[in-house]
Amino acid sequence: MERTEFISKNPFDTWQIGERLGKMAKKGELYLLYGELGAGKTQFIKGMARGMGIEDWEYVVSPSFTLMNIYEGKKFNLCHVDLYRIESMEAIELNIEEYLQEGIVAVEWPEKKDWQIDAIKIILHVIDDDTRKIELIKP
Repeated sequence: MERTEFISKNPFDTWQIGERLGKMAKKGELYLLYGELGAGKTQFIKGMARGMGIEDWEYVVSPSFTLMNIYEGKKFNLCHVDLYRIESMEAIELNIEEYLQEGIVAVEWPEKKDWQIDAIKIILHVIDDDTRKIELIKP
């Protein structure tokens, strides 16, 4: 297991860290993002979108009410999922893993589902109002 830590002092830093990861992303990868409300999970995914070459990356928003947004990248798609507002059984019905065939999947609030495949975990820890420690854990 490989573990890397980053410090973000603002949303711009979080975008840049996400962008670095997005540039290295490979089709079929599953990213699980953990962190409390306001920790910066969506900002991180916005950076990933930028790194993947998604033209309108700045318009990436949390799909809290739609549950899932799909963004078309130059090489492959980004499926952004937010499980915050649903029950565990509903998460199973989404068949999220199917979207890995088209690109990568990034899931906010992944605690709502048991995952059957290896995933890259991103844990955002709130240090203070501006600072975040971002842990990247690869299987």
